[in-house]
Amino acid sequence: MKARKIISKIHLWLGLCSGLLVFIIAITGCIYAFQEEIQDMTQPYRFVEETETPYLPPSKIREIADAELPDKHIHAVMYHTENRAAKAIYYSFEDHYYLTAYLNPYTGDVLHIKDEFSGFFRFILDGHFYLWLPPDIGQPVVASATLVFLVMLVSGIFLWWPKNGKNIPQRFSVRWKSRWRRKNYDLHQVLGFYIIVFAVIFALTGLVWGFEWFRDGYYAAITGGKDYKDYYDPDSEHTAAPAGIADVPAIDQVWLKMQQEYPDAAWIEIHPPEDEFSSIAANANPDASTYWQIDYRYFDQYSLKELPVDHIWNRFDEASAGDKLMRMNYDIHVGAILGLPGKFLAFFVSLVVASLPVTGFLIWYGRKKKNKHKKQRKEMVTA
Repeated sequence: MKARKIISKIHLWLGLCSGLLVFIIAITGCIYAFQEEIQDMTQPYRFVEETETPYLPPSKIREIADAELPDKHIHAVMYHTENRAAKAIYYSFEDHYYLTAYLNPYTGDVLHIKDEFSGFFRFILDGHFYLWLPPDIGQPVVASATLVFLVMLVSGIFLWWPKNGKNIPQRFSVRWKSRWRRKNYDLHQVLGFYIIVFAVIFALTGLVWGFEWFRDGYYAAITGGKDYKDYYDPDSEHTAAPAGIADVPAIDQVWLKMQQEYPDAAWIEIHPPEDEFSSIAANANPDASTYWQIDYRYFDQYSLKELPVDHIWNRFDEASAGDKLMRMNYDIHVGAILGLPGKFLAFFVSLVVASLPVTGFLIWYGRKKKNKHKKQRKEMVTA
């Protein structure tokens, strides 16, 4: 009984301290769940009319986009399926810009230039990641709130279990005909129980991004003790291009190679080299709705020789089971790993998680108010 009382106090005070943060993180995650589908419906420049004309190569897409965005640094050129626009992506961490030029891949017409750091869903994502605070402040606050929430989930399941082990069936349903305080209590406990497994998964996958120590420990646990290695592009050999290929830009040659090897890819992305020492990174994704199955490949920008890496962002068939699970982290976190039903699941779980701080606060406030009235009545009787 004493242990239960202590856990109840811990659950209460952690909830009061973190409730608002958990609500914001959950409700923004809920809103963000269908951002891709909503943007497809509301942004017609994402689509083009399919024709028999071949795609323009990435060097030409880059040339056209560079003219629209002078003095900006190109990050990648992406080709989707036949009815979608090509993207020229410009990004700089130092200068803080992230722009996407949407182009017709058949004609090169610039359809739209989008600032990825603005707009409704960017606002929602910044709230989910940083609580709209500067990243250096907001990110650790969000991570800490997520860790607290994970502790609350564990303590919550302990408190959900009946004291004497009886009347367990009552813990699985809400008594809708009871008074509002009883309904509120049931909503907190019953809904919390039903989503707890998914909530723990979402919290754990969020913590992988939140704390490096957690990410490293998690990766070691799922790979049998391997050290996590950060992403990097391998270096090219700084030499002149061999005769016979210099007349075709290297990024176009890599793109053609990727097209031949991945004819059924949902999208192919080519990353021009960052400088004279960098390699050309090329990605092919068989499923546009997820990211974990992408083939990541790297080519010497001079010889076009394929270069190996020893981090998890390599060829899919070279990744270990633990590496693949680590790759799934984002897709699991947003529910995309289960397709559209998984996104609906993520939406409803996030919605319930957002409700828990509200119903929990009402439970605390109701008990506090009830105790206050009891104390007043007692004082009136003894006066």
